Amino acid sequence: MRTTTWKAIGGAALAASAAAAACSPPARQWYLTYGATPEEAARELPGDDLLPHPDLVSTRAVTITAAPATVWPWLVQMGSGRGGAYSYDWIENLLGLDMHSADDILPQFQHLTAGDVLPLGPKGPGMRVEICDPERTLAFRSTDGDWVWIFNLTSYWLGTRLISRNRIAAPSGRLQRLANRFVMEPGSLIMERRMLLGIKERAEWSAPGAGILL
Repeated sequence: MRTTTWKAIGGAALAASAAAAACSPPARQWYLTYGATPEEAARELPGDDLLPHPDLVSTRAVTITAAPATVWPWLVQMGSGRGGAYSYDWIENLLGLDMHSADDILPQFQHLTAGDVLPLGPKGPGMRVEICDPERTLAFRSTDGDWVWIFNLTSYWLGTRLISRNRIAAPSGRLQRLANRFVMEPGSLIMERRMLLGIKERAEWSAPGAGILL
């Protein structure tokens, strides 16, 4: 009995230590700025003013060996019931988001303009297009005003630097804030990293001359 009790205590202590390490300031900085340089994380982007005082900001980035003109079509077709999010569809569809990541450019979803509202599942708020500056910036704001999502593209010597920034007004309840800190923040890295890599893979294999390089 004592052995079992001490094992339980030890397991709980180990789990608590792991949780504390995962949410330590260095770890949190890493998963909120994955792939981004310090300069990119601090850079002011078009659309930041859509939610000027967020409770949470994440800035993640990836280098894509393709021009912004090749990356852009993959961005504008994203969305529920559209081109998907290039992440883990099965996880998103457990939440009823109707995400089916496309492997081709979909002409019917290439005409996005400011003011368009894209659905985010059957129960979520819509995402309104606030900025649509082709090959530079695509910024959405949720219809409840609590979330701004910005995609920023800049030419880079290898092709494109794609920055994805989320600005979020967090819930006020203590339990909700703890859930965000310990679950949603680390979990968002898993989904967004897959999304950024999904965009990178698709843009690179569809880039002009890609077949010659393979």
